[in-house]
Amino acid sequence: MIPEDLKYTAEHEWVATRGGTVRVGITHFAQDALGDIVYVQLPEAGAKVDAGDSFGEVESTKSVSEIYAPIGGTVTARNEALGDSPDLINTDPYGEGWLVEIEATDPAAVDALLDAAAYRELTQS
Repeated sequence: MIPEDLKYTAEHEWVATRGGTVRVGITHFAQDALGDIVYVQLPEAGAKVDAGDSFGEVESTKSVSEIYAPIGGTVTARNEALGDSPDLINTDPYGEGWLVEIEATDPAAVDALLDAAAYRELTQS
């Protein structure tokens, strides 16, 4: 359950490129490890993020986990639907459960992220 067309981070975020903007979410592996997600804290549109920095939290019935920016840039959108339905991350992590969209400072930085094969290897070790 690792889509081939996405990029990934070692912190279990996925990245879908849409021109100069990327959509970010957490992977099926991460949501499965977290359990039932009950709350999500995301940055407002306009917030600046740096690659590797925490920009939010996902709270589940088991724990609270930081969300890390896979690339640097400006948040252009956040998934407002998660306010009322944080469980979308559990039911559709690669679709309706997306977290934020970021306008990349350096769009080429996405190329340095893990591809599906490398991420699969990471989750199997």
